[in-house]
Amino acid sequence: MSKKIGVIGSGVVGQVLANGFIKHGYEVMIGTGNASKHAELKEKTGGKAETGTFEETARFGEIIVLATKGTGAEAAIKSAGLSNLKGKTILDATNPIAENPPVNGVLSFFTSLDDSLMERLQKLAPEVNFVKCFSCVGNALMVNPDLNGVKPSMFIAGNNDAAKSEVRIILDQFGWETEDMGKVEAARAIEPLCILWCIPGFLNNEWMHAFKLLRK
Repeated sequence: MSKKIGVIGSGVVGQVLANGFIKHGYEVMIGTGNASKHAELKEKTGGKAETGTFEETARFGEIIVLATKGTGAEAAIKSAGLSNLKGKTILDATNPIAENPPVNGVLSFFTSLDDSLMERLQKLAPEVNFVKCFSCVGNALMVNPDLNGVKPSMFIAGNNDAAKSEVRIILDQFGWETEDMGKVEAARAIEPLCILWCIPGFLNNEWMHAFKLLRK
């Protein structure tokens, strides 16, 4: 039986991933910090997802998806309650995108090359099993992407192997080839792929692409 999924974050990414899990037979709750969005979220998921606060969603989910803005990620984890997240797998789809606009198509991050948002989250919640995932592609391609028959690569990282095995199963269902880049520090390399992925979009309005790791 599929585990219950709690999606923390009610923006477009959260809605897309919630609908993806619903499509694949999971029970889903979407957590929002905006009480006025509950009816909208019900409509966007065809009435198939429950809605709640971040705390309620963290309690509901056996697997958690973190889909907030990067600037709000740490606050969202605190709001969800560390005790509600303890021991759970969290798919971290966030990126540390700064508030200032891109320059010549290049986003700014509020982290450095020796730091990552997921590392900050892991330090904040050391008993939670964060796995970087869905951070290097746009929401339109997150669920079963159609790229001319080619299965794209999803780069993941995290400290807990059992959690990464759970994520691999989800990625198989969602049409991705999983590339495990190791421990949490690898998020320093994975998160900036967002910057590279966005450049063709900002410069040429081209958003339907994904990364593929090729081997000989």
